[in-house]
Amino acid sequence: MTRALLLLPLLSVGIHAVPTVPGEVQTVLSDLAAYSNLAASVFGSVADGIEHLVHDALDGAKDFLGKEKVGIYEWAYGAGGQFVHQDGMTYELVAHPAFAEHSLRFTEPDICDSTVKQYSGYLDITDGKHLFFWFFEARNNPGEGPLILWLNGGPGCSSSTGLLFELGPCNIADEGKNTTYNEFGWNTHANIIFLDQPINVGYSYSDDGSTVNTSPVAGKDVYAFLELFLARFPKYASLPFHIAAESYGGTYAPNIASVIHQANKALATMGTRSPVPGDIRINLASVILANGLTNPLIQMASVPDYACEGPFAIFEPDGPQCQSLRSKVPTCERLIQSCYDYNSRFTCVPAALYCWSQLFGPLQQTGLNLYDVRKKCDKSKDGDLCYKEMTWIDTWMNTDANKRALGVNPDLKFQSCNMEVNQAFMFQGDGMHNSADLLPELVNDGIRLLVYAGNADAMCNFMGNERWVSQLDTEFHEEFLGAQSLPWVTEKSGQLAGAVRSAGGKGYTAGNVTFLNVYDAGHMVPYDQSEAALDMITRWLKDVPLSL
Repeated sequence: MTRALLLLPLLSVGIHAVPTVPGEVQTVLSDLAAYSNLAASVFGSVADGIEHLVHDALDGAKDFLGKEKVGIYEWAYGAGGQFVHQDGMTYELVAHPAFAEHSLRFTEPDICDSTVKQYSGYLDITDGKHLFFWFFEARNNPGEGPLILWLNGGPGCSSSTGLLFELGPCNIADEGKNTTYNEFGWNTHANIIFLDQPINVGYSYSDDGSTVNTSPVAGKDVYAFLELFLARFPKYASLPFHIAAESYGGTYAPNIASVIHQANKALATMGTRSPVPGDIRINLASVILANGLTNPLIQMASVPDYACEGPFAIFEPDGPQCQSLRSKVPTCERLIQSCYDYNSRFTCVPAALYCWSQLFGPLQQTGLNLYDVRKKCDKSKDGDLCYKEMTWIDTWMNTDANKRALGVNPDLKFQSCNMEVNQAFMFQGDGMHNSADLLPELVNDGIRLLVYAGNADAMCNFMGNERWVSQLDTEFHEEFLGAQSLPWVTEKSGQLAGAVRSAGGKGYTAGNVTFLNVYDAGHMVPYDQSEAALDMITRWLKDVPLSL
């Protein structure tokens, strides 16, 4: 990791003559801006004369650089003048007193959707871990819209899947040569961050062999990223913050939300006695789980029910395949319960190996796309994940020009999904833990929960998701059990898009605990039902009912 640039001793920063090399100009601007800020904080009003000299020098540099370099000038002075030059690129650098081993470096791209403000770059952790992010402002009223963190799952899959294939401002097109404008992008009314985590996923990387293989550790890294991001961009810090995560994100997101919530509670007890100045309370408003894996004990047991009795049944209900699947459930449940009871990789890994192989193996042999069982999967044409667009994403993200625009080393090879990361999590048994156990405290403290699932997804089916939500031990438990499923009709087109159950809010809000069954959609709901997905997220963020 390249450390934050140190402020030079007071007398060593002079008012330099403007150099003749633009790269040197940037360094001098950095020193001048840092010196001006330091002088103001240390000497107060005595620094006024020094500050005028600094302004004069900066104005001279601005004239020298020309109008095309005005952005560099403003950046250097306004942001405190901390820069890092790496891989032939220049980033702004952000540090935070609470995170001595973390820093944020970023640039401002102009691709995908040039109509909105963007930032992209890295959270650098210690000397080896680097998490990539890409931020887009809302198309409408960004200063008032909420802030969303979007995560894809895997584990090991890049959030570029959500960005370029599902809900981002642009869609991958032309076999990865171009992107097209997505009119149903979730940044229509929300500011949104796409984060590649943990390390070695997507554009994120490790340069010292560091790895992350559990969701609790990954959650702490994400929290550090959010603190640095909001410290640099405080105008987003007061906005309602929502974590939205898909697939294995159903495991990630409760862990991240729990870390944020515990940190917020600690800050509340410290008050003005906080030992670390600048700690930011993240305004966590809701957790959104999209076709997630959250409570495997309940969800794994639902696999035969979905495969044999679901809306797109794979096997005959009374056939031998269904009988065989159902016979595997008791052993799977016993192994997962041992994982829950002992919380050890020695109990959790056997549960993962048995349940995935014995319950999903027969489904995979059908040749169906388990992310959307309405479709066949030809991996020779559609790729390992059964969507040819996923291979297009790899092409686009591996284009040198796009990498440089995003502040990514062109030598870094992008993969949509890293199977080494996937296996590392698997052999820790991470995915067999009950992440749902982390949610009741959040819900009871006012953080809302939305769980949605496409009804054509066999990987994290809607039946299992609705069941674990029904068993969630919150103050809304009894109300949710008694709640009926109501029609969800989109506001713009009047489409019957699904069915919603909700508790809390007395029918005047979107609810405190809400489950949404999305019709005619697979694992990636925003891909299959773009307009409906935007309707869903818009109403949820505004906290208005999704039902009629």
